[in-house]
Amino acid sequence: MSDNNFIDFKDFAKIEMRVGTILTAELFKEAKKPAYKMTIDFGKIGIKKTSAQITKIYNLEDLIGKQVVAVINFPPKQIANMMSECLLLGGLEEHEEVIIIQPERSVKNGTKIS
Repeated sequence: MSDNNFIDFKDFAKIEMRVGTILTAELFKEAKKPAYKMTIDFGKIGIKKTSAQITKIYNLEDLIGKQVVAVINFPPKQIANMMSECLLLGGLEEHEEVIIIQPERSVKNGTKIS
């Protein structure tokens, strides 16, 4: 990694990552690439909508109730006919398959990642 890739801790601290539970998931038919539309419960922070291109690995029924980590302080972004309000985090494998990042045990919705 070159020195140009480093960021200040102050910049990292601006990213608000929280744990939430997936409440709903459905096929996002209007998206250009295969994706799911989801609502995620972040406890006191509220329920936020997002979409994710995770159809290669995850079935809809397996997503409901799964705790995940998401960035919640990006500005809303229009994706097809939906306004995305958070960014689900995952690892990107070599074939562009996304593996969802999740806590290793159940925690309170809204728990801050730091």
